[in-house]
Amino acid sequence: MNTLCIHYSFAFFWLFSSQLFGQTTGKGDRITGPNFATRSPVLGRHGMIATSHPLATQIGLDILKQGGTAVDAAIAANAALGVIEPNNGGIGGDLFAIVWSAKEHKLYGLNASGRSPKGLTYDTLRKVLGKRTLLPLYGPLSVSVPGTVDGWFRLHRRFGKLPMRTLLAPSIQYAREGVPVPQVIAYSWQVAFTRLAAAQADITEFTNFRKTFLIDGKAPAEGQVFRNPDLAATYSAIAKGGRDAFYKGAMADVIDRYARRTGMYLRKADLSAHQSTWVQPVSTNYRGYDVHELPPNGQGIAVLQMLTILEGFDMKKLGHNSADYLHLLVEAKKLAFEDRARYYADPDFARDSINWLLTKGYAAKRRKLIDHQKASEHLDSGEPALRTGDTVYLTVADDQGNMVSLIQSNMLEFGSGLVPDGLGFVLHNRGTSFSMQPNHANVYAPGKRPFTTIIPGFVTKNGEPFLSFGVMGGAMQPQGHVQVLCNIIDFGMNVQEAGDAARFSHSGSSEPTGTRMTDGGRLALESSIDGAVRNELEKRGHHLAPTDFFGGYQAIQWDAVNRVYWGATEMRKDGQAAGY
Repeated sequence: MNTLCIHYSFAFFWLFSSQLFGQTTGKGDRITGPNFATRSPVLGRHGMIATSHPLATQIGLDILKQGGTAVDAAIAANAALGVIEPNNGGIGGDLFAIVWSAKEHKLYGLNASGRSPKGLTYDTLRKVLGKRTLLPLYGPLSVSVPGTVDGWFRLHRRFGKLPMRTLLAPSIQYAREGVPVPQVIAYSWQVAFTRLAAAQADITEFTNFRKTFLIDGKAPAEGQVFRNPDLAATYSAIAKGGRDAFYKGAMADVIDRYARRTGMYLRKADLSAHQSTWVQPVSTNYRGYDVHELPPNGQGIAVLQMLTILEGFDMKKLGHNSADYLHLLVEAKKLAFEDRARYYADPDFARDSINWLLTKGYAAKRRKLIDHQKASEHLDSGEPALRTGDTVYLTVADDQGNMVSLIQSNMLEFGSGLVPDGLGFVLHNRGTSFSMQPNHANVYAPGKRPFTTIIPGFVTKNGEPFLSFGVMGGAMQPQGHVQVLCNIIDFGMNVQEAGDAARFSHSGSSEPTGTRMTDGGRLALESSIDGAVRNELEKRGHHLAPTDFFGGYQAIQWDAVNRVYWGATEMRKDGQAAGY
């Protein structure tokens, strides 16, 4: 199932809002720069942070000012988001990060995603599913090991400076005292609760969710103060006992007992065995810029595949968000996503390397499949024989030149809907991304990492850091990465303009769960894209959708000449970029 479907009602809110208010109040005019930009980039010399919530940004900035590293600030901000944006992130989920070490002049990648329960075999799962061909989106069968806490400590051990109790203290205070819920998060929270309430039969136990994440039986409204004392106690235990408090101590016992009671196959032994993995980022050069992503089980190489296809075209000549330009991007996305659906999986279980997907020769062969006047309805993945050679994102940079690109997720908003007794966080539902097709690369197996959508991005130029960035939102993420990069590299936009520019989002491609695209999918366009462009795309066979989800962007660009950080935040979220 395409994860973007859960955002349709969310996107309808934006569409409705623009129709209700746009024609009556209009948009203000800027005295300089393009009028579509919502604000100027944020500039700072000593440090910069951009997150999807202003309070998380301020926590990270305070850590930087206390002498903490970029990783220290990222951990502190990520912990805060688990309190103040719990629908999208939290310690019941997974984490991925790319870190630029200024001292070593080197990029590091961390895969902190968890594995499926070792006690659940494919045959047993097949029997439990019965006639279902896909894993349920919610409930006990969707849960895999949460990797976030181990990811924090792995990052901290190598790149941290301040003690973990200092990093978690602001979040503990917010969880106890409460925080007011901002506009977008409040709306998203309501949509998520409605969706989860409708799926209670699959979730099996919903009482803990209601007690933890609702106020008087309802999702918190904008401006209402939300408290989570259970999560404050959990963070305090982690600050005191370290990662083992979560994976081997009393918390692991609580999760084990809760799992047995609710039908989960997750056990304390699965938690105790979990380890994050340091990985080498993979990259491609796009017009002189080296774009870095993490290898599977994530979808980052889809970004690189799209770019290698697109570099064969003069994107600037086509014109930004013209019909020709958007058509090419969508068709490149479809091609990359066919390979994503077939080959992307846990490399520990893969039979062969998939590095051939990133070769220029393979991209040239795939590029020839694009019909410039007609949208494709069905595509096949490439063959090895051709070889020639809902989420929170944040980014931080510190005074020493270190930068971190970090993304963390519950999978869908509020994940599985299952909240272990008294712990204050929801277990994610990343396990729902497995395929049940026996010969599929991403087929379910015990102790295997499922395909995951969350991807941090990083760009270097001439061996120096240039851009740390990410775009939240399921299958929107690779599309968002590519659009932002084209905005900067091909069209010369600054880091804020690149995120504010109108986007497309294509859904309905083939998926790593085994579903196939048969009708070309659906193409959504933000409201400022010209009507004539819409008409032309429809003539070429694109099926335009009235609503969709367009992601959430944060970025920091490094100006090596003036030695200044440029920060940007997503106008579609509640976020903030701040520096000093």
